Amino acid sequence: MQLSVIILNYNVRYFLEQCVLSVQKALENIDGEIIVIDNFSADESCDMMKQRFPNVKLIENKANLGFPKGNNIGVAEAKGEYICILNPDTVVAEDTFEKVLAFAKSKQDLGIVGCKLIDGTGNFLPECKRGVPTPWVAFTKIFGLYKIFPKSKLFNKYYAQHLSENQTGEVDILVGAFMIMKRDLYLEVGGFDEKCFMYSDDIDLSYMVLKTGKSNYYFHETSVIHYKGESTVRDGTYMKRFREAMQFFYKKHFGGSVIFDIFMKLGAFFFALLKKNQGKQIILNIAQYFLVSSDENLKIKLEKQLQKNLSLVTDINENALFSQSNSKEAPIEIVLDNNRFSFREIIGFLERNKNNNYTFKIIPEKASFIIGSNSSNDRGEIIEIK
Repeated sequence: MQLSVIILNYNVRYFLEQCVLSVQKALENIDGEIIVIDNFSADESCDMMKQRFPNVKLIENKANLGFPKGNNIGVAEAKGEYICILNPDTVVAEDTFEKVLAFAKSKQDLGIVGCKLIDGTGNFLPECKRGVPTPWVAFTKIFGLYKIFPKSKLFNKYYAQHLSENQTGEVDILVGAFMIMKRDLYLEVGGFDEKCFMYSDDIDLSYMVLKTGKSNYYFHETSVIHYKGESTVRDGTYMKRFREAMQFFYKKHFGGSVIFDIFMKLGAFFFALLKKNQGKQIILNIAQYFLVSSDENLKIKLEKQLQKNLSLVTDINENALFSQSNSKEAPIEIVLDNNRFSFREIIGFLERNKNNNYTFKIIPEKASFIIGSNSSNDRGEIIEIK
């Protein structure tokens, strides 16, 4: 078997459904499998999986065992030569795995491969390629020096700015939302360290792989949506776990001086405080609604339910939207029908039309809901279609 896709879920039932659907489509030409591990969700995630995806291997944990242990449980069941660690709040294109696996097989020193991640508005997520967060690199991140001196090698290592978002190349750290590597290498380094509940686990795994002499790569030729803000509520528990995770990584790999520990506690505290104010659902005053679909009956159904007028666009070409738009100030909501257009087309549409005062939602194929988010910090929006 070529590839095992490992998806760890916790209370994101609708995002999980869309994710698994996209992965199924992306595996159609690959000898692969999907393994979903559920960390004791209370939102009917497991019932959905059994009803909609009965042939997907589902592991139901009886407690929230954390990100590392949950993924390690999934990898232990995997049969693929390669594994993909994938967040449930992601959407892959139909050709994502084919492209990434072809690239992976071309590298003799392969460690981990990550790809370009975008948020629900089509904007690039810089954390999908990073440097090792040494004390100095962490300092440049916490105090924003990487923004002031983006071209300087001294300051631009946190987000691996030696590569642009559209350049493939070696990087140190990849994000756990999307990682592809050989299963044997994952097992060789011990997988995710279960002493860390979450948050620094992907940094640690990436760094452990580097220490074996392998190289990690950022691959830009395919894009994956990562809604990001959906996975974690930024509350007091989040802040505590984030600080503990950063302390865990630094103590494990860099030892611990008193001065360094004080610095990292302060840095992690202020960074977590910033994140606490994120992750809230963003409500916008939408001026116009477009449904990109060929289904007139769907348009009528949504108009009746939402009490909104929708303009039907049958071509995903953005020029059709520009020609019908009569608002240049208030946001325009674009609902994309996956029953008509592929995930690859939809992802491409988001990237082409980012920052055009649009918001985007998706109706996954054969699903009864609309899903999306309005920023990388948005908790996301789900509307059930009745």
